[in-house]
Amino acid sequence: MTTSLFTRTIVRRFEPFTSQLRMSTSETTAATAAAAAQPNQILPHKIDVSPKEDMSQIFQVKSSEVEKFRGSNFQFPCLNRRLAQGPEPDYENTIDGYKTFTHKKPFHLLYNKGILPQIDMAYETWGELNEEKDNALLLFTGLSASSHACSHKENTKPGWWEKFIGSGKVLDTDKFFVICANQLGGCYGSTGPSSTNPLTQEKYGTHFPMLSIKDMVSAQALLVQNIGIKKLYAAVGSSLGGMCSVAMAALYPDMVSRMVSISACTQSHPSTIALRYLQRRCIMEDPNWNRGHYYGLNYPIRGMKLAREIATITYRSGAEWETRFGRTRVDGESPSLCHNFQIEQYIEYQGLQFATKYDPNSLLYISKAMDLYDLNDYFEDGDAAKRINCPSLVMGANTDLLFPIQQQQEMAENIKRAGNKSVTFYELNSIYGHDTFLLDLSSVGTAVKGFLETETTTW
Repeated sequence: MTTSLFTRTIVRRFEPFTSQLRMSTSETTAATAAAAAQPNQILPHKIDVSPKEDMSQIFQVKSSEVEKFRGSNFQFPCLNRRLAQGPEPDYENTIDGYKTFTHKKPFHLLYNKGILPQIDMAYETWGELNEEKDNALLLFTGLSASSHACSHKENTKPGWWEKFIGSGKVLDTDKFFVICANQLGGCYGSTGPSSTNPLTQEKYGTHFPMLSIKDMVSAQALLVQNIGIKKLYAAVGSSLGGMCSVAMAALYPDMVSRMVSISACTQSHPSTIALRYLQRRCIMEDPNWNRGHYYGLNYPIRGMKLAREIATITYRSGAEWETRFGRTRVDGESPSLCHNFQIEQYIEYQGLQFATKYDPNSLLYISKAMDLYDLNDYFEDGDAAKRINCPSLVMGANTDLLFPIQQQQEMAENIKRAGNKSVTFYELNSIYGHDTFLLDLSSVGTAVKGFLETETTTW
């Protein structure tokens, strides 16, 4: 077929650009080969700070000095807002001052007949265990939290529940011995996908077995028993931690004297599953994810950032966004496809600051465990509620998008209907959405402290 004059003209017109593209491709190939030669070095996704060319914000077409088209030629700073080299993931070095319990026997998991050759559990404690060993509180964490719930001598950095733990506080260390562990599957000292398999001396990656809430609870039960505690004064948790605390009360009724579940559920809601699915897809669609085997290679920072941005929307409420940001514009920003509103800037910031603090594979495994969670599935008769016989406090926020308040109402009602006469339910009127358990010291703290320090509780 004869090439048309028009086609030849187009090819000649773009030849400089295609040549530059071929050169760029060669450079990229060489860079990739160089990176492969350094398998032990984590090389985050490299993103340019600024474009290579000096481009204006305007793209225009003129004919005889008469403007025919005037459009955009954006530099997209929101896509380039990283250091040229990017910080290395720091989730392995985020905390110190924790203790480690190692269960040296094979640990059997719920799904797919999974087995881990051994497990480590990173944990921290506050207060003193009394002689009777009956004043211990087990505090379960949320999805991405470490064992560092509060500062102490070995780690003076503020913890994620700093205002709730200490002398005279909600979890009163003058009265209670508080234990908090990094969840199984996490990346802050406990065994997870970023850990090394002792049998192969390689990172587990996505060879890590599928995880369940039951597995997480069982691992912490082993930790409690290793400390020498036969019965906890209380199991306490929020979000994922609240799913674990109610699961522990059902799975280990002889180990739990009281149960506190905040902003949680006994069965994941379809809308919540959909939101977490999107977060996982963001990570898995990042080419650098490499089917979960990115350790020592390029880090999937773009996918992780997007996942966290979606998550941030689910953690707070529209009422807070309206009060806090409204439609306030970013100063000095002309209309563009990047952020013009402060709320957009805030969402991006949350994604960036979290992206290298947590292992993407841990997020995948633990979030999927939350989606698969149905407490009744752990029992042959499908009735978990009848096994929860201890005094129980269930609470949630009426603005929670991630765990709707109806889920906490159902949890409390089902436990009471099964015969437990000591169930307390609180609906919190808060604008902070799911993050109420982290931010509302007055409402959450007063309810939890009263429940823990009162002899009897009724619903």
